[in-house]
Amino acid sequence: MKNIEKKEQTEELLSYYRLAYEKEKEKNTDLAARLAAAKAEAEDLDFKLKRIKNNPLWKLSKPLRSVMHWIIRMKDRIVRLGSPRGIARKLHSKLIEKKAMRQHGKASFPTQEQVQAMRRTSFPKDITFSILVPLYNTPHKFLTEMIDSVIAQTYEKWELCLADGSDGEHGYVEEICRRYQAEDRRIVYRKLDTNEGISGNTNECYRMASGQYIALFDHDDILHPCVLFEYMKVICEQDADYIYCDEATFKNGNIDNMITLHFKPDYAIDNLRANNYICHFSAFARELLEGTELFRSEFDGSQDHDMILRLTTRAKKVVHVPKLLYYWRSHKASVASDISAKLYCIESARGAIADHLRVCGMEHFEITSTRAFETIFRIQYQLTAYPKVSVIIANKDHTEDLRRCISSILDKSTYENYEIIIVENNSTTQEIREYYEEIGRHPRIRIVTYEGEFNYSKINNFGASYAEGEFLLLLNNDTEVITVNWLEELLMYGQREDVGAVGAKLYYADRTIQHAGIVLGLGAHRTAGHSHYKVNYENVGYMGRLCYAQDVSAVTGACLLVRKKRFDELGGLDERFAVALNDVDFCLRLREQGLLNVFTPFAELYHYESKSRGLDDQDERARRYDEESARFRRKWKDVLEQGDPYYNPNFSLDRSDFSLRLWRGTNE
Repeated sequence: MKNIEKKEQTEELLSYYRLAYEKEKEKNTDLAARLAAAKAEAEDLDFKLKRIKNNPLWKLSKPLRSVMHWIIRMKDRIVRLGSPRGIARKLHSKLIEKKAMRQHGKASFPTQEQVQAMRRTSFPKDITFSILVPLYNTPHKFLTEMIDSVIAQTYEKWELCLADGSDGEHGYVEEICRRYQAEDRRIVYRKLDTNEGISGNTNECYRMASGQYIALFDHDDILHPCVLFEYMKVICEQDADYIYCDEATFKNGNIDNMITLHFKPDYAIDNLRANNYICHFSAFARELLEGTELFRSEFDGSQDHDMILRLTTRAKKVVHVPKLLYYWRSHKASVASDISAKLYCIESARGAIADHLRVCGMEHFEITSTRAFETIFRIQYQLTAYPKVSVIIANKDHTEDLRRCISSILDKSTYENYEIIIVENNSTTQEIREYYEEIGRHPRIRIVTYEGEFNYSKINNFGASYAEGEFLLLLNNDTEVITVNWLEELLMYGQREDVGAVGAKLYYADRTIQHAGIVLGLGAHRTAGHSHYKVNYENVGYMGRLCYAQDVSAVTGACLLVRKKRFDELGGLDERFAVALNDVDFCLRLREQGLLNVFTPFAELYHYESKSRGLDDQDERARRYDEESARFRRKWKDVLEQGDPYYNPNFSLDRSDFSLRLWRGTNE
């Protein structure tokens, strides 16, 4: 009798699994069809849009549309600001921003007394910088301003290597260079028989160089007087062998007419692969070039991106000087003005990145331009394995939140090797018990019970102890999956041995951003905060940062992927952080192990932040948050004082929108 019952139970279970399998198969078939239909619709809409834009009437109506769009923008801003006080606040913020911009132009140049003091400085190392400038038909004004900015350097051990590929109609280039050379022996000039292009001409400059450090300078740009002095300091103090700084794009021949100020993060390999954020002004130890070329002609147009990827990978100490020390001139023929001036840059950049990835042992990847800019890329890596992911969701009541979360995972996920562990904690409603009974029969879902007062860290550590997966995914119950391949997008970074945690892009219900990476020190408590907080989903972010995967100090525990092995090695989340900052603390401990934390904008979810622990203990929650913030500041005091390496000290810590910091003592 028992054998018969056991057989019936087995058959019933097999029947359930067959049915579940067929449902999954049907779901994926339907999903593939929907994706194909969506792609076809997108292509059709793109075709129609191009046809409209090519219509002569559309082109003639551009001025009228511009006026109309301006009126709409003004109306939207007034509605968004809401009140005269809000408008006044915004205008005040704009004034502060303009004032902050001015402090990085000529106002930042040293006085004559400061220049003399810098030139009297004695450094423990004897370094000469060879500044390489390939010339080609350089306009008279651009050429003289470029050379003058080198002569004005407060550190005087440099040589300026000029290789001139100008044609016969621009003979004045040689005349000007010869005149400067006669007045200053540090200027080395060579007139080339033929123009070899950017790469060839720069390589000729390198053959002329004798310095221990090589620096790359464009023929139409301007250096800050202190750039070599600042570089010399980090060479002596930090043994830097690759150095770069912040930069600005200017117009109308005046560096104070800045269009864009690019304040960069410290060295971040994932940022660099997706976007040549280092760009100007690179200087590096000559030894890094041993056995390799400076510029490779096959990557003309993005030869600097190729070179930076190769040399920073070789470097022992890459140092970012967080000061605006390079001025990139924008004019009609420059890439700074319009990337379409050199369309081949896009393909060259893709080739440079692909070559770098192959050298790093990666294969079967796809590199595509993003909506931010043609040379800011999305890199899709092939999964090297198909590991099981344990999705851990803490829950107390909130049936509808949990139902929406679970349904979105089951209905939308294209990755199938996962389990869901719901950690029940002190629920009281009959509704949630019935829902647990309903979903508890699903083969992917398990419900475990944590008995004790709410402690986010303890609850997730408890859930992790039941996990069978190679990866853990901590997920809030008030999230909803948007992108169907969200797990693949997270895993493609999580599978790397140099990566700790991976986080997704999270939106509020109104499609404003809730999470796009965490910045240390940001916010009133000076602990940590979300970058681009409350920015509209269509925004590309500061210098396109919302459009590519990048290294960050931390990601939110609302959606955090990590190897279970790493989680266990660190003892899970620190249970002293019961409510807040446990995710940031965990990510910083991963960072201490030399691991990278990555934010990817291509795994997208809603995060409704439904106050799932209730609203009746706000005062108590605020008190605990204050206590845990103080504990976090004590624990990570040194790290916070150093600042977030993926942010920039020139940004304000009072706002999350990359507003500039106004330094004390700024000249009006």
